[in-house]
Amino acid sequence: MTGPWLRPARPTDAGGIAAILSDWTDSTPWVPRVQSRAEDLALAGAMVERGWVTLADTGAEHAAIAGFIARDAETVHALYVAPWARGHGLGARLLDGAMATAPHLTLWTFEANLSARRFYARQGFVEVARTDGANDEGLPDIQYRWNRRAA
Repeated sequence: MTGPWLRPARPTDAGGIAAILSDWTDSTPWVPRVQSRAEDLALAGAMVERGWVTLADTGAEHAAIAGFIARDAETVHALYVAPWARGHGLGARLLDGAMATAPHLTLWTFEANLSARRFYARQGFVEVARTDGANDEGLPDIQYRWNRRAA
């Protein structure tokens, strides 16, 4: 995949990032909505302000955010790709960027999110912990870890 290109998020991107978050929640029937769209916007703004977010920008005349990763050091807090941009390797590109600069990464995904679980396994992540739903959504989740292989 040659485009979209990856770049650090700017404060003006928070709305597009929040839309991807909100749309995923609204289109995923097993995920309860625990925060409003306004709260999603505040979360997106906070992640951008902290410098955590790299996004995929279409670069078109009417540019759109195709996806993003939010990462603080070795923790991936979020990785989402817009529905219209899925299936072209964009999630892997976003994750590869994080993997290129970290000795290891950890992240959580919901147990019910089978496509994410398969994706992370393909990227070399391994399961290291599970919860019974001790999170805001009340859903069981799984922690994954990736370690860079010694050269």
